[in-house]
Amino acid sequence: MLLAQLTPTDADAAQAEHDWRLWARPTQLPPADPWVIWVLLAGRGFGKTRAGAEWIYQRWRAKKARRIGLIAPTPADARDVMIEGESGILNVGFPDERPAYEPSKRRLTWPDGAVATVFSAYDPDQARGPQHDTIWGDELAVWQYARETHDNLMFGLRLGEDPRCLYTTTPKPISLLRELIRRNDVKVTGGATYENLANLAPAFLSEVISKYEGTTLGQQEIYATLLEQTEGALWTRKLLGQNRRTADQVPELQRIVVAVDPAIKSREESNETGIVVAGLGRDGHGYVLADGSLRGSPDAWGRKTIILYEQFHADRVVYEGNQGGDLVAHTLHTIEPTLPLQEVTATVDKRARAEPVAALDEQGKVHHVGLFEDLEDQLCTWEALSGQPSPDRLDARVWALTALMLTGHTVPAIGEQFVTDFQRPSYFKGKAWGV
Repeated sequence: MLLAQLTPTDADAAQAEHDWRLWARPTQLPPADPWVIWVLLAGRGFGKTRAGAEWIYQRWRAKKARRIGLIAPTPADARDVMIEGESGILNVGFPDERPAYEPSKRRLTWPDGAVATVFSAYDPDQARGPQHDTIWGDELAVWQYARETHDNLMFGLRLGEDPRCLYTTTPKPISLLRELIRRNDVKVTGGATYENLANLAPAFLSEVISKYEGTTLGQQEIYATLLEQTEGALWTRKLLGQNRRTADQVPELQRIVVAVDPAIKSREESNETGIVVAGLGRDGHGYVLADGSLRGSPDAWGRKTIILYEQFHADRVVYEGNQGGDLVAHTLHTIEPTLPLQEVTATVDKRARAEPVAALDEQGKVHHVGLFEDLEDQLCTWEALSGQPSPDRLDARVWALTALMLTGHTVPAIGEQFVTDFQRPSYFKGKAWGV
């Protein structure tokens, strides 16, 4: 070891330089035991990445970390922030104790053989199967498949005598994060951006502090306050909760449609197809009945769509004509040539398309029949003015309700006999809402 070759004075100085416990703020250090999951919830620029990398290093030095899982929103985030970033794993601790990084294998290997494997939250199946004694997940609140990834990681957190997981994130009101914070067995620490002002560049201060200070979003981005919904979102959790209905509260339905928003972008950007079932009641209200969105090939989402169409006795499948419309029609008619389709053409931007549907929610005319966790996360976290693309489940919901309530289509006669079956309470018995 390099440390053994130094004089006592030099060794003390080197030890002090690399001893994180001497440099860290108390809010960057692990909380007191007992805990298995630690959530470090902090504002931008707080020093979350350094805290996470140093925690991994200290766990390794204590011989508690032999099989490590590193999870980021995307592979690029894991590489650029968690591993190679200025505060990443390759830049903390003594130089001769740092791991070797093999990007092609998604692996870091320490001098004593301890291994860390890199995963990304856009592909939760990567984390299915591997076992770990230590897990560090960064920016949990923006993971595309947060719950699926978290569940797979927890199933594998079973090695060693002291398995532990750290999530470092700036808060966003996704259901998983809200749930973790409420759990008694999860320790939550963190703080505001201001705690780390001495280490932040003037450009960061002017760009972030001046932009967000004094705003609702600033409570989230600077002070790490977990809001109930993202500022600028068209839907709120309170509104969705107020409008929620149970299966026995659904009136007779005049129409039922299955709406599809296909995944046509690259896997990392968007690899999920939105599939939402909704009905129009005799009371003129819309009822969201199921969310069958999934990641998969056109054949996979096509067959899922047809299964839901038959299960809910829908009268047609709705899709956006100018966003993968040819793909939807070709895929579905290849599987079921007689499937009735309805094309909805978008002539305005995504916010303008979503606003009329959100207005129906505000008027109490749209109801979720049950809880649709992932769909509701998207509704309450999409920032309509951000310029970011609207999510898949949200889009499918918009298309379904637009077709049912905003286009003036007449009720197909074929729907009447199916509605009777749907309306029977026994129809709901044993159904898995949100499939």
